[in-house]
Amino acid sequence: MNVKCVICDKVEPIPTDSPEAKKLRNRPIHTYMCQECHQRIEVKTNARIDTGNFRLYRTVKKDDEW
Repeated sequence: MNVKCVICDKVEPIPTDSPEAKKLRNRPIHTYMCQECHQRIEVKTNARIDTGNFRLYRTVKKDDEW
């Protein structure tokens, strides 16, 4: 199965029977990102976290007794 990276538009083959291929076939909302783009984003995100100005806004879940 050939897939296209959403960031750099590079086309790469992945095994047709892999879990990632199945996810992309069955759920079109999921997108593919090549390993180079994934690593680049990871490095830049970790650099932003190290500056101390990076905030992750997550909802706080309250445990309700009911």
